[in-house]
Amino acid sequence: MATLTGAQLVSTGKTHAAILTNKEELEHTAVKAGLVSGDLCYPLLYAPELLNKEFNSKVADMKNSVKDRSNAQCSCAGHFIESHIDSKYIERDGGWLHVDMAGPGSKAERGTGYGVGLVLSLVGSPGFSSRS
Repeated sequence: MATLTGAQLVSTGKTHAAILTNKEELEHTAVKAGLVSGDLCYPLLYAPELLNKEFNSKVADMKNSVKDRSNAQCSCAGHFIESHIDSKYIERDGGWLHVDMAGPGSKAERGTGYGVGLVLSLVGSPGFSSRS
């Protein structure tokens, strides 16, 4: 979880975090967990084959900012994180979830507590799960 980008506010607004994952099932699980917990989230475009070129660099493996800020910047930020996940994990069919909570994570320069309920719902804690 990260308050990674102001682009999240443009993508999903002040009440919904942006989520990016490599597994469709995990995406559905996260959206459902958001509805159960009240920590709402909405999926972003998952297209590394289209967006990873945004990180091309002449002097490094990749740069940590996008070339074109108008090209799915929030999704690109999640793909930047994805590029740093151990490839052995992903090869073993590892699912990962990035939650960009810049918008719902703060209000009037103070933390809102956003994300606690989402995580508790994701792990199935009593009172935070549709199973309880």
